[in-house]
Amino acid sequence: MHRTGSSTMNLINSIGLALGAGLLSSAVLAHSGHEQPQPSASPAVQEVKGGRTMDARSYFTDSRLLNQDGQEVRFYSDVLDGRVVLLNVIFTRCEDACPLITRKLKEVRDALGEDAGRVHFVSLSSDPEHDSPQALKAYARKHSADDPNWTFLTGPKDQLDVVLARLGQLSRSPQEHSTQLIAGDVAHKRWSKIRPDAPVQAIAQRLQLLAEPVAGR
Repeated sequence: MHRTGSSTMNLINSIGLALGAGLLSSAVLAHSGHEQPQPSASPAVQEVKGGRTMDARSYFTDSRLLNQDGQEVRFYSDVLDGRVVLLNVIFTRCEDACPLITRKLKEVRDALGEDAGRVHFVSLSSDPEHDSPQALKAYARKHSADDPNWTFLTGPKDQLDVVLARLGQLSRSPQEHSTQLIAGDVAHKRWSKIRPDAPVQAIAQRLQLLAEPVAGR
């Protein structure tokens, strides 16, 4: 199981971003071999608390990646900025946990109903050396995730590694990636970590809550 390293934790603690200490300090559920995600004793949906904040673009970076249509996108400016998002990590050669979670997230989108357009799903590849935009496009179609509000990301490994590290999702190999979901209201720095075995309705309700207008903002 991959755990966030001490150097990353020092960075997170020093900047105090709302996504920071609470989200990246916990051991995340890892994609391990051919195992399916297993229930955990931790809460299914856990809000992340934070102290001081820093500029989100500087933290998440504007690393240049490629979406499933082969278009170059900047991670913060084009993918995250101003959105309510649900982030997860996949790789297209996976035959167990990744397809199961992707299909579950399709059920979450269905459960969102009329709110589906207010939430953007983002699936990042842990295997950019094999996951071309074409491979991601085929994966999305195969698992009924070919949706205008669902972005699949790949790109140069060094750029993608930066993004995954900032999310606390960088792993030693594609198979060891985290299966944890990250939900966020980017504009208001409200974040939650969600176990992949959480009920569909619980995930949808958390996203709907994040999508609600924030009083006084």
